Amino acid sequence: MENKSSRNKTLKVSEEDVKFYSEKLLLADDISPSNYINKTILGNTLAVLEKLPDEFADLIIIDPPYNLTKDFNKIKFKSLPNSEYIEYLTTWFPQVCKKLKSTGSLYLCGDWKCTAALQTVLEKELTILNRITWQREKGRGAKANWKNSMEDIWFAVKNPKKYTFNINAVKIKRKVLAPYRVNGVPKDWEESDKGKFRKTYPSNFWDDITVPFWSMLENTIHPTQKPEKLIAKLILASSKEGDIVFDPFLGSGTTSVVAKKLNRNYCGIEIDKEYAVLAEKRLELASSNKKIQGYEDGVFWERNTR
Repeated sequence: MENKSSRNKTLKVSEEDVKFYSEKLLLADDISPSNYINKTILGNTLAVLEKLPDEFADLIIIDPPYNLTKDFNKIKFKSLPNSEYIEYLTTWFPQVCKKLKSTGSLYLCGDWKCTAALQTVLEKELTILNRITWQREKGRGAKANWKNSMEDIWFAVKNPKKYTFNINAVKIKRKVLAPYRVNGVPKDWEESDKGKFRKTYPSNFWDDITVPFWSMLENTIHPTQKPEKLIAKLILASSKEGDIVFDPFLGSGTTSVVAKKLNRNYCGIEIDKEYAVLAEKRLELASSNKKIQGYEDGVFWERNTR
């Protein structure tokens, strides 16, 4: 048996988990117009997309394989020339866009190597509104190059005149280092027994994200897991309670888990059974624990503030 530190909270799946949670998974052949909401669908994304109705999703979050050679459990993605990676994206991305409502929003994740390809395929289908860059401070340093600690998230919509964006839901709470007063009254900040803070409007550069690591409850065995706080920002900004959030490359289930914690409906597709089971296990845990690290009291706290 593997020796694990008492502080190691990494979530894994056992043989018993696979047997138990496999029964909760929805297979592509079993999809009907009424049973795919709040489900983890096990199968190939393209095959599943054919079974899902068009324009059902209010928000789509996509974290596809980046253009890197990477092992995803039993599946290996191999790095491709840029032109071939674009061809790969076009095999499924237009079909995903058909699942987005006319008033819906879509976020597409990538790194420096594939972000140009993502923009190329994205602008053919939707209207791009912005590119978010977030600080992914994790991993080893590079000796012959700059260490890569940034990733991108492209933000696009079907209708640039009508889409959801809840700016007040994603403000950041920051410490005030130089408090300014007018007639003795705090200006644009508040004072409490915990200190002096200001709620600020978020920009498209996010340096308040902590990547999951082994001592965090949200950490899993998935090699490219996104932080719950990161996904929470996207969901809170671009959907309302009760909306449907769709993730066609679900991985360990973060999008569905965060959607559930924030009172949204969800639907996710995952081709690997172990990861799909992991998603279902996390969804069950989310029923009793809705905490999202870094998001408390209805605001996002700046990293290391609390």
